[in-house]
Amino acid sequence: MITVNNVTKVYENGASGLDRVSISIKPRDFAFIIGSSGSGKSTLMKLLLKEIEPTSGEIIINNINLGGLAHNEVPYFRRKIGVVFQDFRLLPNKTVYENVAFAMQVVETSSRDIRRTVPAILAMVGLQRKSKAYPNQLSGGEQQRTALARAIINKPPILLADEPTGNLDPDTAWEIMDLLEDINNRGTTVVIATHAKDIVDEMQKRVIALRNGQLIRDIEKGGYEDEV
Repeated sequence: MITVNNVTKVYENGASGLDRVSISIKPRDFAFIIGSSGSGKSTLMKLLLKEIEPTSGEIIINNINLGGLAHNEVPYFRRKIGVVFQDFRLLPNKTVYENVAFAMQVVETSSRDIRRTVPAILAMVGLQRKSKAYPNQLSGGEQQRTALARAIINKPPILLADEPTGNLDPDTAWEIMDLLEDINNRGTTVVIATHAKDIVDEMQKRVIALRNGQLIRDIEKGGYEDEV
């Protein structure tokens, strides 16, 4: 599903993003990527989305070697990955319904399928009554639910979430994590970069810890500071 093989990333200013990191994530895994600022979490997430290129090593996702992708093939690769960001990245001039439907329009889904699928996904994330609202009329939790619905509407096999609870109060953060766990239980591989120690400790999922760009811990079930 996801293979990161001996990947190093050195930025143009000489800063090290990752240093010889190897990770394998299987289908249906639920993994937390943890570490302090500067540990390499953001670098890893950007590499998985092919927003940046590794200095050395290889990344294979869904049997696709990212190093072999042509520039014009990258958008099609990204359509197979759902992405949720800390800052939501909703389209401000579109309603909740339109934001979610837009992800289906991009892949040229028929209007009939959009009309059938979007309400079902909004119901799944608890937003069926907010379909006509605009992002600025929503709470932070509702915006993140909208972003989550948009990320999963095309049934991607992988969902990447970069600090998905970072701007949310604790109760709302747990609601989002419950949704992510439900999505994982339905078969989607979920990878979350997070600083949320309490969530990692409570959920006891796979933990992949980075420090100064190096992999220091990878355990199948554990907390934020558990030893290997």
